[in-house]
This record gives sequence, C-alpha cells and structure tokens, in this order.
Amino acid sequence: MMKHQDSACATFAAGVALLITATGGQAVANARPAPAAKPVQPAGEFAPSGAQIAAIFDKWNAALATGDPRRVAALYAPDAVLLPTTSSRIRTSHVQILDYFEHFLRKEPAGKKIQTIVQVLDCNSAIDAGVYRFTLMGKGGKRRSFDARYTYLYEKRGGTWLIVNHHSSVRPPDG
Repeated sequence: MMKHQDSACATFAAGVALLITATGGQAVANARPAPAAKPVQPAGEFAPSGAQIAAIFDKWNAALATGDPRRVAALYAPDAVLLPTTSSRIRTSHVQILDYFEHFLRKEPAGKKIQTIVQVLDCNSAIDAGVYRFTLMGKGGKRRSFDARYTYLYEKRGGTWLIVNHHSSVRPPDG
C-alpha cells in the first residue's frame, strides 16, 4: 500500500481489507463490485485523466531544459527511487538523485516521448510507461540520440504530483 493516500483512497483500501478478511484471506476470482459501486472520493476530487498524467513528463522535460539539477530533483519525492539511463547506480535519496542530474544535465538532454501508456491507479497514484528518445551532447560537441524505455510512478502528495519511482533503460535492439 502506498504512503500518503487521502481518505478516499484509504476508504477504498479499507474495503479491500474487509473483503479479504470476510473471505478468510482468500482471493475471490470472480468478485466484482455492484454495478452502481464507485470508489468514494471527497467532493470535487477526481482521479486524473491519462492526459494529465502524461503531461507531468512535459514538466520534467522542461526542468531538464533549464540545466538546473535542483529544479529536476525537486520533482522527485524525498523517498523516490531513480534507476537512471546513463548510470549503473540506483539512486534512493534526494542527494543521490541531485548528484545524478548534476552530471546528466552537462550533456544538455532533451527528451521526446515516442510511445506512452498511462495507468491511473487511483486519485493519488498513476504510472506512465513507454519509450522516449533522448538527444544528448556527446564528446566533441556532437549531439547523439538514443531510444530508452521508461516507467514513472507518480504519487500526489500535499496536492502535488511527484515522481516516486523512475526507471529508464536503453532500448535493446529488436530481436
């Protein structure tokens, strides 16, 4: 269960726990909510659209374009995990994520999504996965591009969508 969920999401989780308890801990394969059943959410609070979640990448990409590693790192939750494209080290703290972007931004990165698949999990969490193309400044001042697979897990914390898990890896050749 994810941290920092609002009361609507907590209510949903409590209902799931009650169902599991009522069934003796057994999963019920054909259990379905009644047709009129909908997750309870506070008035005026709705799950985001897929387009709203996909647009968070644009904010991240714009932060890259500033060249300021602090602006990029600020988009990550304090307990975020980053599995970056151009480093073998897993980053699990704000300091480590900041360190990665201090080095990565020297390459003047620019990203563009090629394919995106968004899954809105609930009113406070969503996944955006797919393929993006990055252009970086290489040695000798020559720009190079490569495709990478990505996954962003976002959580809404304190009214702000933050990256809680980001994985990016160079796309392998088709085969």
